[in-house]
Amino acid sequence: MSTPTSQLHDAGVSIWLDDLSRSRIDSGNLAELIESRNVTGVTTNPTIFANAITDKNNTSYDAQVTELAASGASAEEAVFAATTQDVAAALDVFRPVWEASGHVDGRVSIEVSPDLAHDTEGTVAQAKELWAKIDRPNLLVKIPATKAGLPAIAQAIGAGISVNVTLIFSLERYAEVIDAYLTGLESAKDAGIDLSTIQSVASFFVSRVDTETDKRLTAIGTDEALALKSKAGLANARLAYELFEKTFAGDRAKALLDAGASLQRPLWASTGVKDPALPDTLYVTELVARGVVNTMPEKTLEATFDHGVVTGDTITGRYDEAREVFAGLEKVGVDFADVTQVLEDEGVAKFIDSWHDLLTQVAEALEAQR
Repeated sequence: MSTPTSQLHDAGVSIWLDDLSRSRIDSGNLAELIESRNVTGVTTNPTIFANAITDKNNTSYDAQVTELAASGASAEEAVFAATTQDVAAALDVFRPVWEASGHVDGRVSIEVSPDLAHDTEGTVAQAKELWAKIDRPNLLVKIPATKAGLPAIAQAIGAGISVNVTLIFSLERYAEVIDAYLTGLESAKDAGIDLSTIQSVASFFVSRVDTETDKRLTAIGTDEALALKSKAGLANARLAYELFEKTFAGDRAKALLDAGASLQRPLWASTGVKDPALPDTLYVTELVARGVVNTMPEKTLEATFDHGVVTGDTITGRYDEAREVFAGLEKVGVDFADVTQVLEDEGVAKFIDSWHDLLTQVAEALEAQR
């Protein structure tokens, strides 16, 4: 039976779930979503794990917490043990998808500690630790696209580690991310690593762009400004896809692709609609093109399955329209460079806050068992 999610899959969009918990794995729900919703991967972040591990109705972590408390584990060690176990188990669930997709999909991401967002060496060290601990070829290690993250991305790729680059908001930073990926591939090639074993996605955030931009447009308040609301996120993502197409058609990328490397696929993140006045599938059905990933909260996934209208490619013919949106934003006085910097700073801060909330609550749970 054809469904909106199967139509997305047929249009070349990989559907990933932006959520993971042990209960979702153990109950068979994750396997069911693969079967019924065309889900081919999972992304995680500190907030997702904080919600899963600290959920009072979720007892699936209790036995492990008791065991870790008895061993004298710290909160950091306990979180590392719990999250790597969940991701390894999810990767095993996705192993058939990984095989069937030619090792492209069937991916699960785990993020380095947000405390390392501005620490290149620390990020590389933890990326290697996570890669070795989980020890699954379909893993992606998530590294934020901060200034310190860029060389860490190149070094991790150069070491043969597959990477999900996260928290990308601007085209300028996205160009630097692609450069870091190509630099890493060149290093891996020089080191004799099989380039076909390395995969990467570049997570370009969407709805948060509209949230911040629309706030500024509302403050300006003119008819011209208000007419631009809820347009920046899609325009930004569409121009990112144009940049992806152009860069990977260039000589530098083609030489690496010819040597066995894979494209670094654009991934649309933050695709849950924040404004209730907007269609709840907006950031899915309006960002369809072959070779992209869309990682969705479960609510967005279910909305798409229920009533998403997939009309084919909604990106590649709309680059001029996207440029007109940015011309309009500049005309009414929105400083989009400032928008994306604010979003990056806030994104890192939110993940750090979630991470520390998680550590605090796990520390309390460990203490209660001692």
